[in-house]
Amino acid sequence: MSDQARVTLGPVNLSEGEMKGYAVGKRNLLIARHGGKVRALDDWCNHAGCLLSGGRVEGSMVVCSCHEVGFDLATGKNVTSPGVCDDQRTFRVEEEDGEVVVYGFPDSPLP
Repeated sequence: MSDQARVTLGPVNLSEGEMKGYAVGKRNLLIARHGGKVRALDDWCNHAGCLLSGGRVEGSMVVCSCHEVGFDLATGKNVTSPGVCDDQRTFRVEEEDGEVVVYGFPDSPLP
């Protein structure tokens, strides 16, 4: 596989405000539906390594269950605790023929 991959997750049936984590190779990907669009973020919180998919959606952000850090679903911006950790990585995602496709998702773990 290349360093940057096109990942097809298949049909993802999420209602507005729902999210789900996916294992993709050696990485984890968070998929959420917000504002009528599907969003994709790296599922590993860059603060403590917890899975964001184990947290909750509050308005336009996902809140990590470990330390309550909130990241904007569209931009990955740390909106609650900027001094605690960096913004979360996001990925381009589209729905194509009923399937969710994520672009630019690396297939190897973070260093």
